[in-house]
Amino acid sequence: MARRDAIECWLTDMDGVLVHEDQPISGARELLTQWRETGTPFLVLTNNSIFTPRDLSARLRNSGIEVPEENIWTSALATAAFLQQQSPGGTAFVIGEAGILTAMHEAGFIMTESDPDYVVVGETRNYSFEALTKAVRLINGGARFISTNPDATGPSAQGVLPATGAINALITAATGKEPYIVGKPNPMMFRSALNRIGAHSENTGMIGDRMDTDIVAGIEAGLHTVLVLTGISTRESIERFPFRPDEIVDSVADLINPAIEGDGGAELNSGV
Repeated sequence: MARRDAIECWLTDMDGVLVHEDQPISGARELLTQWRETGTPFLVLTNNSIFTPRDLSARLRNSGIEVPEENIWTSALATAAFLQQQSPGGTAFVIGEAGILTAMHEAGFIMTESDPDYVVVGETRNYSFEALTKAVRLINGGARFISTNPDATGPSAQGVLPATGAINALITAATGKEPYIVGKPNPMMFRSALNRIGAHSENTGMIGDRMDTDIVAGIEAGLHTVLVLTGISTRESIERFPFRPDEIVDSVADLINPAIEGDGGAELNSGV
């Protein structure tokens, strides 16, 4: 693992790291400002495939955080990039909203319900029985099953919502086919992000709030991993996993102007 002072580029999750229920997390604005002022390449990564980077940039701006859309990498973009590499100019039946639909169009895919190469399932708040039935029949007919992310639930002000992973499970139960998932925790999403900013795993760090997506994918991609405790993970929950992040910090505020030895509020994994 690289020492934190050797990190030249950063990837960071969004929800639970920079914002929580549209409120900025302590230190997020300052850390992003530090990266901009020092010319540090960075990308904000999210499994959210509902929104385009422009939408997410606007959402963050409304929370008081400035992140240009070119600094946002979504599971929708990663999925479209992967499929463009696999099948340039291919066809797809897509379940999802603007984020995945726009990414697939920009990647040169043709949307069709007639013998598509792929069925692609992304996040949406408008799943329909008709669309799910079409997806099942197309997959049974030979279309390859792709999904943007495995998250079974998502947050809302009223409580959890069924998310992409739950719909994946429904389709799998009806077809017997498991989807290939491009978003976190697949390290492919991280590799495509690294390619986007011209970075290398040896000198890149990943900041996340989830052990089961951000941290494990960062480890598998060879990144320096930092777990923040402002999202879903707690110190107690970390013990359930057979792997450890390189560092644990209370929030991204602990990463502002870090000391060379990685102190200033952080725990190295050897001390967990």
